[in-house]
Amino acid sequence: MEQFEKLVVSVSQLNNYIKGLFDQIPVFRNVYVSGEISNFKHHIKSGHMYFSLKDEHAVVKAVMFQSYASRLRFQPENGMQVLVKARLSVYERDGVYQLYVEDIQPKGVGGLHVAFEQLKQALAARGLFDEQRKKPLPRYPEKIGVITSPTGAAIRDIANVLQRRYPLAEMLLEPVLVQGDGAVEQLCAALRKLNDENKCDVIIIGRGGGSIEDLWAFNSEQLAMEIAASRIPVISAVGHETDFTIADFVADKRAPTPSAAAEIAVPNITDVRSELAACKAALLHALSARISQERVKLEQIKAKPCLRDIRYVIDENRMRVASLSEKLEKEYVLKLQVEKTKLQGLAGKMDSLSPLKVLARGYSIVKNENDRVISSASALHEGEQIEIRFSDGAASAQVTQTR
Repeated sequence: MEQFEKLVVSVSQLNNYIKGLFDQIPVFRNVYVSGEISNFKHHIKSGHMYFSLKDEHAVVKAVMFQSYASRLRFQPENGMQVLVKARLSVYERDGVYQLYVEDIQPKGVGGLHVAFEQLKQALAARGLFDEQRKKPLPRYPEKIGVITSPTGAAIRDIANVLQRRYPLAEMLLEPVLVQGDGAVEQLCAALRKLNDENKCDVIIIGRGGGSIEDLWAFNSEQLAMEIAASRIPVISAVGHETDFTIADFVADKRAPTPSAAAEIAVPNITDVRSELAACKAALLHALSARISQERVKLEQIKAKPCLRDIRYVIDENRMRVASLSEKLEKEYVLKLQVEKTKLQGLAGKMDSLSPLKVLARGYSIVKNENDRVISSASALHEGEQIEIRFSDGAASAQVTQTR
């Protein structure tokens, strides 16, 4: 019992001893493990990723710290078959061994391809690829904004096509990096600048072909959002015909090559001349037909009698004036007779109501000195001067007595 007690250690000491054994084994410092991801958790605040790797018979815990997780181009998901590079050690607190992952690669396909598909699905679900939100290209642009490398083959191809196809348009180059560190930021800044200045009618953004790593700046979510927000129509021209990027799906128009983008952006000057010639011919034909129609109308007007002999018009109008004068005179006489009859009727009514008619029957009108009509004896005073009006004259009197 005494010998056994001499070997007693704490749990922490035991776990630390086992961890030391693991860390001393060289093969555990750099192991590659394949399996299926499960119980995946991504702590947004810390940036660490916690998950398990499993196969048909066993499970092992794994952790990927933020310094390594930030380098991943894709988002690990439950059910994903992966190959991880890791260090095997013991987590002392829980007394379990686990993988400390430094890199993850999807099995059967590269991480960039997985990241591309994940972002593509996410943006499609948000409607950024919908045709109804895409803007039409101007038919006859005056200025073409081009966002690309100033030293690459893409800018030369675009410039050559524009000069040959539609020399009336002016090209405005916004030079940027198209791959490597800072490329995404420069591409986004160039898009914002062209929109803010509003000096061009359409924008071509792109570069020549390359590997998926070379084209990765055009698979950025940040750039996709800038293209979607652009008020000016955007043509994406990235890589060769078989290359597709996120920018191609978001842009208002996708061109398989930079040269094709220039051809899409502007019309062919030869076609424009042909259209103008056809419009000119149609206009001349329509003008000639209109002149012929108006000439026929003019001949019809010239054939009228009034234009052949002016006396015809004068005689016709003279007869018309005479007829109207006679009609007016008849209507005037009739109207006068009607009004005269009305007047006689009103005069008869006024005569029957005249005060003179009353006076003629023996009545008289009495007025005081203020020319007011006296209608009652009580309104008179002794000594007051009054006037009495009869039908044939008037007399002045003085009131001597009232009764």
